[in-house]
Amino acid sequence: MTDVVVKYKSHIILMHIKGTPENMQHNPKYSDLIGEIYGFLDNARNTAIRNGINKEKIIIDPGIGFGKTVEHNYQIISNLEYFKKMEAPILIGLSRKSLIGKLYDNGSNRLPATIALNSLCVINGADIIRVHDVKEHKLALTALEMIKKVNNINGNCN
Repeated sequence: MTDVVVKYKSHIILMHIKGTPENMQHNPKYSDLIGEIYGFLDNARNTAIRNGINKEKIIIDPGIGFGKTVEHNYQIISNLEYFKKMEAPILIGLSRKSLIGKLYDNGSNRLPATIALNSLCVINGADIIRVHDVKEHKLALTALEMIKKVNNINGNCN
């Protein structure tokens, strides 16, 4: 994939996963959740740069739901600012995931909690959020943008 990214000067998303899709949710354990994820992403970023990928084209994703417990996912959301040290845009994809579904009965609507958590992610440093419900998120982020504007905070919520 590196050759394609370099050739076309495209962006690349580097995502953390513990294990493989087949075994990632079999009792994932960390001695230092945030430190291990940071180390993995920093190593992947440095490897990409050494292989010719422009550092300005690298986006990092701590991998919500990929080899993490529900509690791990909420710890990541609470500590997104830590990943800003890497000086790369942070992508979060938590829309409708099980970390939300496990809060409620199976039939519950996951949209309100998805919007709340994505808003918190933006406040905590996420630059990009992957969502299913674009219109609803746009409305929520417009309100956040106003809060940032009146408080003279840098960054864009759109």
